[in-house]
Amino acid sequence: MNGITIRSTELAELFRGLGYGDVRTVLASGNVVFDADEDTRPDTLKSSVEQALRDRFGYDAWIVLVPHRALSTVLDAFPFDSAPDRHDYVVFGSDPAALDDLLSDLDPDPSVERIARGDGVVYWSCPKGSSTDTAVAKRVGAARFKRTTTTRNANTLRKLL
Repeated sequence: MNGITIRSTELAELFRGLGYGDVRTVLASGNVVFDADEDTRPDTLKSSVEQALRDRFGYDAWIVLVPHRALSTVLDAFPFDSAPDRHDYVVFGSDPAALDDLLSDLDPDPSVERIARGDGVVYWSCPKGSSTDTAVAKRVGAARFKRTTTTRNANTLRKLL
């Protein structure tokens, strides 16, 4: 998580300690699925988790909170055909303006990678083996987007469902 190593068991303990139910971590990538009171506002959840991460693990934590029910919708709307020689990604944003900024003046080579704006996300597909060195990869990895975006492989998202 942002270059900080946090064991999955410790991460799950933190969420349980905040009073969330049915907590499970998925892979070693900071993904946590949990139940929260439906009356709790998303911005309250977000700030509560971020503060708890800061307090417990001593780093400047930023999360992108995605309601579980939205994951299926996001995956169903993926605009590109899957192919065995490609990686499909979804870039989630906590700030729509950041996603717009991410796409501004970006001109990826369409023979290499595909990119499209979705509802609160950016969809991206690139050849396997190139997900760190394409134009989109470099933009997504830029420091200015770390506070407001997170990128997940579509296969990882399916494991969250």
